[in-house]
Amino acid sequence: MNTPAAHILLVEDTPDLALWLGTALRQTGLAVSFARDGHEALAQLAAGHGFDAVLLDLQLPGLDGLSVLQSLRERGDTVPVLVLTARVSVPDRVLGLNLGADDYLPKPFDLSELEARLQALLRRPGRTRNTRLRLGPLEMDRSSGQVSLFDQPLALTPREAAALRVLLEDPRRTVSKDDLHRSVFADEAVELEAVEVLIHRLRKKLESAPVPPGQAGPPVVHTIRGLGYMLMPPAGPGH
Repeated sequence: MNTPAAHILLVEDTPDLALWLGTALRQTGLAVSFARDGHEALAQLAAGHGFDAVLLDLQLPGLDGLSVLQSLRERGDTVPVLVLTARVSVPDRVLGLNLGADDYLPKPFDLSELEARLQALLRRPGRTRNTRLRLGPLEMDRSSGQVSLFDQPLALTPREAAALRVLLEDPRRTVSKDDLHRSVFADEAVELEAVEVLIHRLRKKLESAPVPPGQAGPPVVHTIRGLGYMLMPPAGPGH
C-alpha cells in the first residue's frame, strides 16, 4: 500500500473473516481496528476518530451497515467507506451509494481487489488525513508527537508518548503487553516487565493532571489482567 500509516476500521461480525482481513491488511503496513456490530462501529467513529477509511459490512447485528453509513453522512463525516456485502442486487448497491458509500465490493471477493479498491480511496485527491488522535480531553498530534490534556501540554518521555500513541490509535480495545513492547522498544534487549513500568508512569502522569472545574477527568489506562491494557474515556464530572 502507498499509505503505510493509514488507520482502517474494519466493521465485520464474522470472527474468522475479520481475523483474515485484519491480518492481511496489517501485513500491507496498515493499522487496523475492529468493530463487531453497528453500535460499536459508531462508538469508534465518534468525532475526532482519526480513521482514514472504513471497511463496512452491511449485515451487522444490532444496527446494520446502511444505518451506520447514514448516521456518518448525516453528521457530516466524510471518511471514505468501502462497503463489503453479500447483497449483490442493483437496488441494494444503489441505495448504499446514495447513502454515501464511496465504493462497493460484493462477497466473495479477491483480496488483491480489496487492496486495490482501498488504495484508490486512500489516494483519492483531496483526502485529508486527520492529524490528531483524541480521546476526551486527551489529544496527540500524529506528526509532532506532542500531547495535550485539557488543552495544556503534557510532558511525556519519547517512550511514554510511543505507548500512548498505540493506546490512542485503538481506544477502548485491549492492547497486549507484547504489542506494546514491540511498538515501543522494537528490537532492543529490554525485558517485557519494562512495559509495566512504562504504563505505570504514563498512568500517573494522566491521573495527576489538574482537572478544570466541571470537566470530566482524564482518560484512564486500565490493566486487563492476563490480556493487556486499555485506554478508556474519562468518567463524568465529579467521578
